[in-house]
Amino acid sequence: MHRIAAIVLFAAAVSAGGCSGSASTPSKGPGAPPEGLVGQALASSLLARWKAEHPGVDWEAEERKSRTFLPAADNKNLLAPNTQAPGHPYRNFTEQEILQWKRETERFVVAGSKVFHSAGELGSTIAVSCDMCHPNAANTHPETYPKYQTQMGRVALLRDMINWCLEHPARAPRMAADDPRMRALEAYITSQRSGMPLNYGKH
Repeated sequence: MHRIAAIVLFAAAVSAGGCSGSASTPSKGPGAPPEGLVGQALASSLLARWKAEHPGVDWEAEERKSRTFLPAADNKNLLAPNTQAPGHPYRNFTEQEILQWKRETERFVVAGSKVFHSAGELGSTIAVSCDMCHPNAANTHPETYPKYQTQMGRVALLRDMINWCLEHPARAPRMAADDPRMRALEAYITSQRSGMPLNYGKH
Protein backbone atom coordinates (compact mmCIF):
# COMPACT_ATOMS: atom_id res chain seq x y z
CA MET A 1 0.00 0.00 0.00
CA HIS A 2 2.77 2.43 0.87
CA ARG A 3 4.60 1.57 -2.37
CA ILE A 4 1.46 2.45 -4.36
CA ALA A 5 1.06 5.68 -2.45
CA ALA A 6 4.71 6.52 -3.09
CA ILE A 7 4.24 6.02 -6.83
CA VAL A 8 1.17 8.25 -6.92
CA LEU A 9 2.85 10.95 -4.87
CA PHE A 10 6.06 10.73 -6.86
CA ALA A 11 4.02 11.18 -10.02
CA ALA A 12 2.53 14.29 -8.45
CA ALA A 13 6.02 15.53 -7.73
CA VAL A 14 7.10 14.91 -11.34
CA SER A 15 4.03 16.68 -12.72
CA ALA A 16 4.97 19.65 -10.57
CA GLY A 17 8.42 19.72 -12.11
CA GLY A 18 10.01 18.33 -8.97
CA CYS A 19 12.41 15.95 -10.67
CA SER A 20 13.93 18.62 -12.84
CA GLY A 21 14.03 21.16 -10.06
CA SER A 22 12.55 23.72 -12.46
CA ALA A 23 9.34 24.24 -10.51
CA SER A 24 8.40 24.90 -6.95
CA THR A 25 6.84 22.32 -4.65
CA PRO A 26 3.11 21.69 -5.05
CA SER A 27 0.35 23.72 -3.43
CA LYS A 28 0.91 25.77 -0.36
CA GLY A 29 -1.37 25.39 2.64
CA PRO A 30 -1.72 23.35 5.83
CA GLY A 31 0.39 20.22 5.66
CA ALA A 32 2.12 21.21 2.43
CA PRO A 33 5.80 20.19 2.12
CA PRO A 34 8.48 22.85 2.53
CA GLU A 35 9.20 24.95 -0.55
CA GLY A 36 12.23 24.18 -2.64
CA LEU A 37 12.13 20.40 -2.38
CA VAL A 38 12.77 18.50 -5.62
CA GLY A 39 12.94 14.90 -6.82
CA GLN A 40 13.17 12.19 -4.20
CA ALA A 41 13.14 14.67 -1.33
CA LEU A 42 9.80 16.02 -2.53
CA ALA A 43 8.34 12.52 -3.01
CA SER A 44 9.50 11.49 0.48
CA SER A 45 7.95 14.58 2.01
CA LEU A 46 4.64 13.92 0.24
CA LEU A 47 4.66 10.27 1.32
CA ALA A 48 5.32 11.27 4.94
CA ARG A 49 2.34 13.61 4.77
CA TRP A 50 0.18 10.87 3.26
CA LYS A 51 1.11 8.45 6.05
CA ALA A 52 0.25 11.06 8.67
CA GLU A 53 -3.15 11.57 7.06
CA HIS A 54 -3.82 7.81 6.87
CA PRO A 55 -2.89 6.36 10.28
CA GLY A 56 -3.40 2.64 10.64
CA VAL A 57 -3.19 1.91 6.91
CA ASP A 58 -0.16 -0.32 7.41
CA TRP A 59 -1.99 -2.42 10.01
CA GLU A 60 -0.40 -5.62 8.72
CA ALA A 61 3.15 -4.47 9.38
CA GLU A 62 2.23 -3.32 12.89
CA GLU A 63 0.47 -6.61 13.67
CA ARG A 64 3.39 -8.68 12.37
CA LYS A 65 5.80 -6.63 14.48
CA SER A 66 3.83 -7.10 17.69
CA ARG A 67 2.97 -10.83 17.43
CA THR A 68 4.63 -14.17 16.71
CA PHE A 69 3.45 -15.98 13.60
CA LEU A 70 4.30 -19.38 12.17
CA PRO A 71 5.06 -19.38 8.44
CA ALA A 72 2.68 -20.98 5.97
CA ALA A 73 3.76 -24.19 4.26
CA ASP A 74 6.44 -23.93 1.57
CA ASN A 75 5.00 -25.32 -1.67
CA LYS A 76 8.16 -25.00 -3.74
CA ASN A 77 8.16 -28.77 -4.20
CA LEU A 78 5.52 -28.12 -6.87
CA LEU A 79 8.24 -26.53 -8.97
CA ALA A 80 10.36 -29.69 -9.07
CA PRO A 81 10.71 -31.41 -12.48
CA ASN A 82 7.96 -33.88 -13.43
CA THR A 83 5.68 -32.89 -10.54
CA GLN A 84 3.12 -31.40 -12.93
CA ALA A 85 3.05 -33.90 -15.76
CA PRO A 86 0.87 -33.44 -18.88
CA GLY A 87 -2.71 -34.38 -18.13
CA HIS A 88 -2.45 -33.42 -14.46
CA PRO A 89 -5.76 -31.91 -13.27
CA TYR A 90 -3.93 -28.73 -12.27
CA ARG A 91 -1.93 -26.52 -14.60
CA ASN A 92 1.74 -25.73 -14.12
CA PHE A 93 2.40 -23.13 -11.46
CA THR A 94 5.10 -20.48 -11.39
CA GLU A 95 7.30 -19.48 -8.48
CA GLN A 96 5.53 -16.12 -8.40
CA GLU A 97 2.15 -17.84 -7.98
CA ILE A 98 3.42 -20.01 -5.14
CA LEU A 99 4.82 -16.95 -3.40
CA GLN A 100 1.44 -15.27 -3.84
CA TRP A 101 -0.32 -18.24 -2.17
CA LYS A 102 2.00 -17.94 0.81
CA ARG A 103 1.74 -14.16 1.04
CA GLU A 104 -2.07 -14.10 0.83
CA THR A 105 -2.48 -16.98 3.30
CA GLU A 106 -0.18 -15.38 5.86
CA ARG A 107 -1.92 -12.02 5.43
CA PHE A 108 -5.25 -13.72 6.15
CA VAL A 109 -3.76 -15.18 9.34
CA VAL A 110 -2.42 -11.78 10.39
CA ALA A 111 -5.92 -10.34 9.90
CA GLY A 112 -7.22 -13.04 12.24
CA SER A 113 -4.64 -12.08 14.84
CA LYS A 114 -5.83 -8.48 14.65
CA VAL A 115 -9.39 -9.60 15.46
CA PHE A 116 -8.23 -12.09 18.11
CA HIS A 117 -6.34 -9.41 20.03
CA SER A 118 -8.94 -6.64 19.75
CA ALA A 119 -12.04 -6.38 21.92
CA GLY A 120 -13.31 -3.73 19.54
CA GLU A 121 -12.98 -5.97 16.47
CA LEU A 122 -14.76 -8.75 18.36
CA GLY A 123 -17.56 -6.45 19.42
CA SER A 124 -17.06 -7.12 23.14
CA THR A 125 -19.25 -4.99 25.39
CA ILE A 126 -16.90 -5.45 28.34
CA ALA A 127 -13.52 -4.85 26.63
CA VAL A 128 -12.51 -8.54 26.61
CA SER A 129 -10.40 -9.96 23.78
CA CYS A 130 -9.57 -13.60 23.01
CA ASP A 131 -5.92 -13.29 24.05
CA MET A 132 -6.91 -12.50 27.65
CA CYS A 133 -7.69 -16.21 28.08
CA HIS A 134 -5.59 -17.54 25.21
CA PRO A 135 -2.29 -15.64 24.76
CA ASN A 136 -1.06 -16.25 21.21
CA ALA A 137 -4.02 -18.64 20.74
CA ALA A 138 -2.69 -20.97 23.46
CA ASN A 139 -4.96 -23.77 24.69
CA THR A 140 -7.36 -23.48 21.75
CA HIS A 141 -6.45 -26.86 20.19
CA PRO A 142 -8.12 -26.46 16.79
CA GLU A 143 -6.69 -29.83 15.78
CA THR A 144 -9.08 -31.56 18.22
CA TYR A 145 -12.30 -30.36 16.58
CA PRO A 146 -14.98 -31.53 16.02
CA LYS A 147 -15.48 -32.70 19.59
CA TYR A 148 -18.16 -32.89 22.27
CA GLN A 149 -18.28 -29.72 24.33
CA THR A 150 -19.93 -30.03 27.72
CA GLN A 151 -20.65 -26.26 27.79
CA MET A 152 -22.98 -26.76 24.82
CA GLY A 153 -24.10 -30.31 25.41
CA ARG A 154 -23.29 -31.27 21.83
CA VAL A 155 -20.56 -31.86 19.30
CA ALA A 156 -19.00 -28.56 18.25
CA LEU A 157 -16.80 -27.24 15.47
CA LEU A 158 -14.09 -24.69 16.17
CA ARG A 159 -16.38 -21.87 15.01
CA ASP A 160 -19.06 -23.03 17.47
CA MET A 161 -16.57 -22.74 20.32
CA ILE A 162 -15.50 -19.30 19.09
CA ASN A 163 -19.11 -18.17 19.16
CA TRP A 164 -19.60 -19.61 22.65
CA CYS A 165 -16.61 -17.60 23.84
CA LEU A 166 -17.92 -14.49 22.12
CA GLU A 167 -21.31 -14.75 23.81
CA HIS A 168 -20.03 -15.64 27.27
CA PRO A 169 -16.54 -14.47 28.32
CA ALA A 170 -16.40 -11.65 25.76
CA ARG A 171 -20.07 -10.63 25.90
CA ALA A 172 -20.05 -10.05 22.15
CA PRO A 173 -22.53 -10.88 19.38
CA ARG A 174 -22.19 -14.19 17.57
CA MET A 175 -20.51 -14.19 14.17
CA ALA A 176 -21.94 -15.89 11.09
CA ALA A 177 -19.83 -18.71 9.63
CA ASP A 178 -19.04 -16.60 6.57
CA ASP A 179 -18.27 -13.43 8.53
CA PRO A 180 -14.77 -12.33 7.38
CA ARG A 181 -13.78 -11.97 11.05
CA MET A 182 -14.83 -15.56 11.85
CA ARG A 183 -12.93 -16.93 8.87
CA ALA A 184 -9.85 -14.93 9.84
CA LEU A 185 -10.11 -16.05 13.49
CA GLU A 186 -10.26 -19.70 12.44
CA ALA A 187 -7.26 -19.16 10.17
CA TYR A 188 -5.18 -17.52 12.92
CA ILE A 189 -6.06 -20.09 15.61
CA THR A 190 -5.35 -22.99 13.26
CA SER A 191 -2.07 -21.48 12.07
CA GLN A 192 -0.73 -21.25 15.61
CA ARG A 193 -0.94 -25.06 15.88
CA SER A 194 0.83 -25.71 12.59
CA GLY A 195 2.46 -29.13 12.53
CA MET A 196 0.23 -30.71 15.19
CA PRO A 197 -1.45 -33.97 14.12
CA LEU A 198 -5.23 -33.95 13.75
CA ASN A 199 -6.88 -35.73 16.65
CA TYR A 200 -10.59 -34.95 16.53
CA GLY A 201 -12.64 -35.55 19.66
CA LYS A 202 -9.65 -35.27 22.03
CA HIS A 203 -10.02 -33.55 25.42
